[in-house]
Amino acid sequence: MKREDIEHLARLSRLRLTEDELSHFESELSSIMSYVGEVSSIAESEEDSAPQVGVVYNVFRKDEVTNKPNEFTADIIAEMPHTQGRMLSVKKILNTEN
Repeated sequence: MKREDIEHLARLSRLRLTEDELSHFESELSSIMSYVGEVSSIAESEEDSAPQVGVVYNVFRKDEVTNKPNEFTADIIAEMPHTQGRMLSVKKILNTEN
């Protein structure tokens, strides 16, 4: 994996990586990707010899509320980085003026 790809992934993941970490991940991710390629090729070659599974069907259950109202609300709100009352506050991403 190229260094630019790792920097791009870090940016998308909102991670700040040092030069040492970038070098470390460059070798680590390359070996991981090659291993995934090997596993994929083995999986493709064994597709034809895969055992046949019996009948597959969905199991439905009745929808029912299993927790009390507001049982977890305080815990969830405490984990939010920015709140306005009981609402999560996020950065505006849409321009509705045009």
